[in-house]
Amino acid sequence: MLTKRQNLMETITGGNPDRIVNQYEAFVCTDAIYGMIMGDPITAQGKSPMPGGQPEKNAWGITFAWPEGHPGGFPVHDEAHKVVKDITKWRDVVKAPKTDLPPEAWEPYLPTVEAIDRNEVFATAFVAPGVFEMCHHLMGMDDCLLNFYEEPEEMHALIDYITEYELRYAAEIVKYYKPDCIFHHDDWGSSKNSFLSPDMFEEFIVPAYKKIYGFYKANGVQLIVHHSDSYAANLVPHMIEMGIDIWQGCISNNNVPELIKKYGGKISFMGNIDNSLIDKEDWTKEGVAAEVQKAVEECGKHYFIPCITQGGPGSVYLGVYEAITEEINRLNK
Repeated sequence: MLTKRQNLMETITGGNPDRIVNQYEAFVCTDAIYGMIMGDPITAQGKSPMPGGQPEKNAWGITFAWPEGHPGGFPVHDEAHKVVKDITKWRDVVKAPKTDLPPEAWEPYLPTVEAIDRNEVFATAFVAPGVFEMCHHLMGMDDCLLNFYEEPEEMHALIDYITEYELRYAAEIVKYYKPDCIFHHDDWGSSKNSFLSPDMFEEFIVPAYKKIYGFYKANGVQLIVHHSDSYAANLVPHMIEMGIDIWQGCISNNNVPELIKKYGGKISFMGNIDNSLIDKEDWTKEGVAAEVQKAVEECGKHYFIPCITQGGPGSVYLGVYEAITEEINRLNK
């Protein structure tokens, strides 16, 4: 029987997997929060809000709030909390976290990494937010999208600044964690379309990720898994150019079976089980089973991993993720 790691590689290379890859199983390591290597002294320079708790500032000075009853935190963008109010003055207010921390700062995080069985699973480092998300976290989505049109030179400069930080951060992650896989968040669309046109995406975002993902690949990382739980079918050629191995979060609106036919062998797809359809208060095991069966029958065994579309193992409503896992196990039997 293949290990979880081996089975995933057979799946995404068009080889001979002996079972369906079960969601995040090949990236999950025991004791790691959220199933992956999360947390480091660089991002820990800031704070994160607790559900229903007080808003907190992260290491970039961005204020996040997590209201009670909501699935996660999000930046606060009223006039008092917005970091970038004038894109032409971003240099005055945007300050990246320090990355040149001493080795002893990393020591508390290393036991989790050292405990990973790298023969069984990938040592997967979780990185978020991404370049585009960082832009709108700093200034709000409306201002961000307008600035791409109205102040392109300033947006290029800000993205260069964020990219240089990501490269410094990546160098430390590689040095201390030596990950086999990077699981990188950056949502690039809504459920209906990408936030940027493919041409604009190519101009502003692609160069940044070619540097970031190129650095990881040149420094021992085998797999790049990129999360965007959105419509982004129009961006897949650019994902391939960036060096993404697996697009995680591909919702069903992307016509995943068609993407597999068109791009399988160049990139693989992880998702097609939409949170919006099953991760809700009145979910049922029967409803979950139907969606899982549909996804597997549509997409087959190569270049596809059936998975909840949210960006990590788990679900908003207790039991949904586990029900998907159980159904995939049943299909494998």
